[in-house]
Amino acid sequence: MEDELKPMDAEQLREYGHKMVDFIADYYKNIESFPVLSQVQPGYLRELLPESAPPHPDTLQDVLNDVQSKLLPGVTHWQSPNYFAYFPSNSSIAGFLGEMLSAGINMVGFSWIASPAATELEMLVLDWLAKALNLPDDFLSTGQGGGVIQGTASEAVLVALLAARDKVLRRIGKEALGNLVVYCSDQTHSAIQKACQIAGIHSKNCRALKTDSCNDYALSPESLDEAIKQDLTIGLIPFFLCATVGSTSSTAVDPLRALGKIAKSNGIWLHVDAAYAGSACVCPEFRIYIDGVEEADSFNMNAHKWFLTNFDCSALWVKDRSAVIHSLSTNPEYLKNNASERNLVVDYKDWQIPLGRRFRSLKLWFVLRLYGLENLQAYIRNHVKLAKYFEDLVAQDSRFEIAVPRKFSLVCFRLLPPQSNEHCANKLNHDLLDAVNSTGKVFISHTVLSDKYTLRFAVGAPLTEERHIVAAWKILQDEATTLLRTVQSMPIL
Repeated sequence: MEDELKPMDAEQLREYGHKMVDFIADYYKNIESFPVLSQVQPGYLRELLPESAPPHPDTLQDVLNDVQSKLLPGVTHWQSPNYFAYFPSNSSIAGFLGEMLSAGINMVGFSWIASPAATELEMLVLDWLAKALNLPDDFLSTGQGGGVIQGTASEAVLVALLAARDKVLRRIGKEALGNLVVYCSDQTHSAIQKACQIAGIHSKNCRALKTDSCNDYALSPESLDEAIKQDLTIGLIPFFLCATVGSTSSTAVDPLRALGKIAKSNGIWLHVDAAYAGSACVCPEFRIYIDGVEEADSFNMNAHKWFLTNFDCSALWVKDRSAVIHSLSTNPEYLKNNASERNLVVDYKDWQIPLGRRFRSLKLWFVLRLYGLENLQAYIRNHVKLAKYFEDLVAQDSRFEIAVPRKFSLVCFRLLPPQSNEHCANKLNHDLLDAVNSTGKVFISHTVLSDKYTLRFAVGAPLTEERHIVAAWKILQDEATTLLRTVQSMPIL
């Protein structure tokens, strides 16, 4: 029967799998033909698809036709070589193959016994990556710490915060929860705010300390020290500091060693969020940016951002895994087994928020094995080189300014208003962003630094070449010319 259900027939998998791989390969082959930023309007898809599921099966070709004609117009193409917004979310053949195998095996690796290879490969591959980053031995699984793959950096900071919270509450009593204080900079990712909400830390006790342009928006040790002293004076309990290496807005780098010494002297858990820039630190010339990581209690980087590992794969290392396990462990009867009861194994269910987890280490293992560290380093260096090239182009046009010195592959810049009219500067840059993105040819994003609307150009898509940088810059220049001509023709009020 044509309609007979074959949920896992090996030959049908082979046939359909070949067709899907061909479809995906054609997608990448033609990816530059799509508008980078989806141009559809809200609610567009409801008008194109039926209101109910089909009672009888469609063919795979029918489904793929709908993907091509109805879904792809609503996709923003993060893998496009003309994608320069937010931060990259890398795909690669190696990452895709690892993801495919993970989907094929489709196990749920909550504990060692659920699939020993999944747990042991994750421990091994995160030790490999820790060594590539030259992290302290305390973060290796051979000691008291170790690594675990979370879904995102938001999950990683939540896990670290919960471990730190419960560690201090075990010492001073749960009734002190309302007095716990968290510190970060005003450039720290908003994930820390959500983590505080989930962990029961009152919003008034989450200190987002002000930064400014004089030190490239890095967190000042002096401001941290002063904030801690003030809180101690009024009876509050400092317990957690989130430092950032490569902040979202401008890739600010907090001074880890100085901040770490302050944290340690006050019994504060130091978490380092290097979600974006951590990948660059496998290159010796960028490793300097995490100098002082030996002072940290936990460290996180997203392999799915800039390390050719398909989303999601956020690596979190901790020095004291017992703190995480004490905070997140559950042990219902139906999950008990000899290996776990005898403490012979790691059960990653106790290192994360959910119980279930995928075989995510496969794709990171494939990436490291099929590319090797030297090629991965060269890949990152090329993006940094392309970003420097774009930065030089911006600096050569007197109508623009570089807003923050570039460190990695993000360039923050602004279009200057005519006659130094700062009143219209923010609107001018907002309009430039909209004009550029509306072309569909490139996609960039923005931030606000020192109250100035600032454009962000993040290089990091796997297919980006110098010609894409040149083409993007021409679009920016052309749209800027049109906008400035309009502004200059308007009367000054």
